[in-house]
Amino acid sequence: MRKARAAILPLLALILAAWHAPNPGPGPGPAKGSATGWPVPRFESFRSDQIYMRAGPGFQYPIVWVYHRFDLPVEITGEFNVWRHVVAPDGGTGWVHEALLHGVRSFIVTGGRHTMRAAPDPTAAPVAYLDKGVIGVITACKPDATWCAVEAGHRRGYLPRADFWGSFAGEAIK
Repeated sequence: MRKARAAILPLLALILAAWHAPNPGPGPGPAKGSATGWPVPRFESFRSDQIYMRAGPGFQYPIVWVYHRFDLPVEITGEFNVWRHVVAPDGGTGWVHEALLHGVRSFIVTGGRHTMRAAPDPTAAPVAYLDKGVIGVITACKPDATWCAVEAGHRRGYLPRADFWGSFAGEAIK
């Protein structure tokens, strides 16, 4: 049993090292969700640390993915009644019940290690170093800004949009 587990760990590490977030869609609206009337596509996040993503919009459809990441950002690409079609940062797609989502604008760090800075300037003092996979909250982002105000691990600062997944290019976040 130990040997089997030890053999799986390098494989898991290789998969995680190769992970890259998919490119987000073109941005919010002009399409409107059929159930909410909100822009589609848009970003929301997981409300729980155990989310079942299904093959179709209903409990009768099989579970295709199980996520264990509270506040993981997901892109909503469609709606059907109380179900939302989502794209996760790892590229997984499926349907999630609306009760398992909330409007917190979170982000997930992509690539390698990135520096959160005290001001939106590459020469500003470092506030924190964020590794790939760290989840935080986007507190503000101007539509034309390359840097967004973020919070991660009780630290506040600025991070370039290119360093995380969870916002559309040119999107304003308040």
